[in-house]
Order: sequence, then C-alpha cells, then structure tokens
Amino acid sequence: MPDLLQLQVHDLQVDVLTGIYSEETHLPQPLRISITADIDLPERFAPDTPLSASKSYIDLKHAATGALPQGVHFTLIEGVAEHICETILVSDSRVRRVEVRIVKLAIAENGESIGITLVRNRR
Repeated sequence: MPDLLQLQVHDLQVDVLTGIYSEETHLPQPLRISITADIDLPERFAPDTPLSASKSYIDLKHAATGALPQGVHFTLIEGVAEHICETILVSDSRVRRVEVRIVKLAIAENGESIGITLVRNRR
C-alpha cells in the first residue's frame, strides 16, 4: 500500500439550500462540513519542499464554500457531499480519496450530530 498524505478541513459552517420538507426548501440550512482528502505524496518532505508538492487546504475549504453553486437547491445533503467530492477529485489528479462528513445543524435538539459521511475513491 503506498504512503499518502491526509489533508483535513473540519467543522466549516456553511449555509446551503437543501431539504425535502416544505419548511426546508426555500431557506438555506446551516451545515457543518468536514473534509479529508488522501493525496499521493513525494518521497520526502524536506524543510524547503514547495507547496506544489502537497495541496492547499484552501482548495478543500473552497470546495465546500465558494464552489457550491449559488441558488441551487440540493434535495439531499448527499448531493452536497457529492458535489464537494467531485470538485476536489477533478481539481487534482493526485487526490486518491475524498471523505465528506455533513451534519445538519438545524435538526439537532440535544447537541447530537445528525448527518452523513460520503467517501469517493478515484476510479
């Protein structure tokens, strides 16, 4: 099994148009999004290794914020996760696997985490 680097951006709070119930379909809902991306890595990371040998965390954050289409309603949060995975996989061929965890904050009543985790591997 080859070595890999896991880049992580956790607990982004993003308002997204999502849901199936009438009270959900016209207002954005707050989601907590966490992303882990497994990427190929060089043989070693020396002190002067340039950023191009890795991947910017900002790319992961952008996939869950700026890259989500404005005004598009995602029926399921699985669709939101799919869009984030696809954005990351398309942006860099070194990405081998993306894991997106989404928690629906609006439906938590006692601090529980209710949501999904979607994992996509490069095919």
